Amino acid sequence: MYGELTVKKILHIENLDCPVCAEALQTDLSKMKGVNSVSVDYVTQTITLDADDETTLARVVKKVNAFEQVRVLDGGMYAMKCNSRMKEWLFIGISAVLFLAGFLVERLFSGLPWTIVYYILYATAYLLVGHGVLISTCKNLIKGRVFDENFLMTVASIGAIALGEMSESVLVMLLYQLGELLQLIAVGSSRKSVAGLMALKSETATILVSGEQKTVQPEALQVGDLIVVKAGERVPTDCILQSETAVMDTKSLTGEAEARAYKMGAEILSGCINAGGMVELKVFRPYRDSAVAQILDMVENASAGKAKPEKFITKFARVYTPIVCGLALALAIFAPLLEGWMINGNLQFSNFDRWVQSALTFLVISCPCALIISVPLSYFTGIGVCAKNGILVKGATYLDTIAHAKVLAMDKTGTLTEGQFRIVKVHAHADETELLSFLAAVERGSSHPIAKAFIGVESKYFAERVTEVAGCGVSAEINGKQVCIGTAKWLTEQGVFVEEIDSIYTVIHVAQDGKYIGSVEVGDCLRAEAKETLDRMEKLGFIHRIMLTGDRIARAEKLSNEVGMSAFKAELLPTDKLAMAEELKKNGGLIYVGDGINDAPVMATADCAVSMGKLGSAAAIEASDMVLISDNLSALPKAVKIARRTRAVVMQNIIFSIVMKVGFMVLGAVGVLPLWLAVFADVGVMLLAVLNSFRVRFIG
Repeated sequence: MYGELTVKKILHIENLDCPVCAEALQTDLSKMKGVNSVSVDYVTQTITLDADDETTLARVVKKVNAFEQVRVLDGGMYAMKCNSRMKEWLFIGISAVLFLAGFLVERLFSGLPWTIVYYILYATAYLLVGHGVLISTCKNLIKGRVFDENFLMTVASIGAIALGEMSESVLVMLLYQLGELLQLIAVGSSRKSVAGLMALKSETATILVSGEQKTVQPEALQVGDLIVVKAGERVPTDCILQSETAVMDTKSLTGEAEARAYKMGAEILSGCINAGGMVELKVFRPYRDSAVAQILDMVENASAGKAKPEKFITKFARVYTPIVCGLALALAIFAPLLEGWMINGNLQFSNFDRWVQSALTFLVISCPCALIISVPLSYFTGIGVCAKNGILVKGATYLDTIAHAKVLAMDKTGTLTEGQFRIVKVHAHADETELLSFLAAVERGSSHPIAKAFIGVESKYFAERVTEVAGCGVSAEINGKQVCIGTAKWLTEQGVFVEEIDSIYTVIHVAQDGKYIGSVEVGDCLRAEAKETLDRMEKLGFIHRIMLTGDRIARAEKLSNEVGMSAFKAELLPTDKLAMAEELKKNGGLIYVGDGINDAPVMATADCAVSMGKLGSAAAIEASDMVLISDNLSALPKAVKIARRTRAVVMQNIIFSIVMKVGFMVLGAVGVLPLWLAVFADVGVMLLAVLNSFRVRFIG
């Protein structure tokens, strides 16, 4: 009903060991009444759900727990049970020994007693290693789920038994289970690499209550609480430093190896590790809004935004398996009939056993696991690598977008510049120290951004009767003398003779008792890494690099030339920026980098919006598709490289898997490939594709 709130939830699950099963579970859940949308992700072992109410959510949990061996976890992200898989290894090992014993008995001895012996050995080995597959197939058939890998392996192995190839049947199931186990280990390794991000969260926090230390959960901290963080401990939530100094290791949060030094009053984000002595901090943001909470939330939700190749593979798998099953059936029936007609001139089966064997081989090879696993795994790994390098990505689709992008547009203030005014140059008629002291005294109580340029300037004076004239300047009384600071035009209107200065920066003129005593140029300084970042982006193929700003043309031109922009547009209103973004998109995919707050309309229009806003800003997170945690532009070209490597690996896996599958299927269809080798080929292709996905981790 319109206006009612829905329940949005991410369920963490375990034992979802089959990508085809993930698709089946998603289909079952999507048919439930009250479920608006659902996405089951095999790689991350999560279910993203939008339900009508808590009652529907409870029914979903019950249905998930009843699906195969899948269970909903009570813990947090990737809180998987420690499972050494010793049971699986043990079954495979014993089955392999029994198979080898049966194989030797079959080859070395003859006679009915020995035949019974090796049949018993083969049967025991088969049931030991394949009982799980057989049970799953029966359950799925009862539920109407036919075309999955369990069904394919059951048909192939039982078919081999029917043809009298008992040893081949056991070997097929043995190789399949070994491949499945290796697949789980490989995918689990990737999950753990991203699950390592959970280490960012502190399990406890030490709060000061009446001078005494008390251990609490980070979620229990409130704004204004005083906490202590000992050497080697993580900061539990975003805080303000109360101690004189602190040294923090921010590598796990920003990807930067160098430790950072902080002074009293500095903002320290959660997730940082105290690399010095014990420090005292004041909480200024609750845990739910902290840097760590936002990082984990974004990484956790990233799998919901699927890229086009992922969507293609999902749709492909739905129709692929039924088609190949139909082709296998046709191969088993029509091929021997065709051969009989060609040899004898009438429709009768010829070499029926041989063609059934080929059909079974065709079925085994056709399993699409290599594609279903490796493609989402590649994107999942790419998102994890970005997170470890201080880059948060909201979904795989944005990795794809940034990999294809050709145009880069950037805001100026707070993006190319630091967003903080500083004193650039002083023009004093007499004592420079005196001039700055007057300015610092007058600006001390002002909230204007320019006033921040004088925060570090010491002043022996105290301003009284301060009057601010919007857009013009400020007047005050200092030691009985009238001091005016502001624009040249305003001071001239006060009867002060002002020396005009041609500068690209903001010029503040100062007069004392109507006498001009000098001026100060104040400007927003360029980020130290800005030029190098733009040079690297140019080398990555971004020919169009445009700065969009509302600042004056002269100032924009100087900064644009200094940083290495290919073009700039100045004196733009927010609506003008929006129109420019639409125009720039005609040249290719557009990446827009801004502060995530003032540029929200442009960021919504861009193909991929990257926020330079502080991670603590909820607006920055909301407006952007990617967030640079460290507020360092150098992470941008790194994000492009990771995205392009991920995309390349995805395409390699798709092409490799399809080409190899088609090749092996042709060989199997014509009878060149034996059944056991077909399983080996299928497992091999899948493992190679999964291992290739891991290459995303290694970005030069």
